[in-house]
Amino acid sequence: MKEFLSPLSAAWICWAIVGISPIVGKYAQNRINPILLVLLGAIIGILFLLPAAIKQHQWKELFSLKNSFKFLFIGTFGTALPFSILLAALHYTTPANAAILQQSELIYSFCFAMFFLKESPSKMQIFGSILILLGAVFVLLKSPYTPQWKGDLMILGSTWMLQAASTLAKKLPKNLSPITISFARNLYALPALGILLAIYWLRGNQILLQPSLGLLAIVGYTGFLKYGVAMLVWYHAIRNLELSKVTAIYLSYPAMTLLLSVLLNLENPSLLQLMGLGLCVYGGYLISCRLKK
Repeated sequence: MKEFLSPLSAAWICWAIVGISPIVGKYAQNRINPILLVLLGAIIGILFLLPAAIKQHQWKELFSLKNSFKFLFIGTFGTALPFSILLAALHYTTPANAAILQQSELIYSFCFAMFFLKESPSKMQIFGSILILLGAVFVLLKSPYTPQWKGDLMILGSTWMLQAASTLAKKLPKNLSPITISFARNLYALPALGILLAIYWLRGNQILLQPSLGLLAIVGYTGFLKYGVAMLVWYHAIRNLELSKVTAIYLSYPAMTLLLSVLLNLENPSLLQLMGLGLCVYGGYLISCRLKK
């Protein structure tokens, strides 16, 4: 991959793909059920990564009993549940709010690292986490006790799942390639997504699916770009650059989400929202500086 794509370029490609994710999710509303969208995206991601996964020759590790339970947890809490909740939350909140509040994942990151990985947080990490928390509070103060607030709280209440999955991923065998892990994350998300979709249908709910060219583009983005390309370029970047540099680039994506939301008339930014964005991005930057040290 190094031959045709530099690690820095890979980091910015991931930034761009993730930055438009909340906006695509907003356009998916009233066109497709959130769970079904994640399911289709995971299937396309599997097909996209399959040729590269075949070359890894790690099928034994992929389906071993010991690794299977870890992969099932990572697929369920790293893809199936959080992405379904995020898409459902966008029915109430805005793409910019979603992007900003997802920075709360860094708070869970240092908490899990401290309690489960026995890593001692520095004063800079604690201060950065406090800034992110304050930023989230500012965003929540924009529309308290409204349907939008419901969506905001859904996001804040689900980002811990992504970090729980990432924490367990650190316990995977070191010989597993990033391609194998990415492939497994999509593959092992399917059981939970199938169960969620079945429960939704058995409760008498209609599974929304409105075929159109717009929906085809949304599904294509979710599968090929978000669950396929973004995973590959992310691992390519963090394996060849300092993690702090990649993290600093990645953490700025809510700014792009907000700008695009304004240009597309999806957002009317408030002072509280801008303050929350600034605090979250700066808090994340301080944490990334600590990662470098």
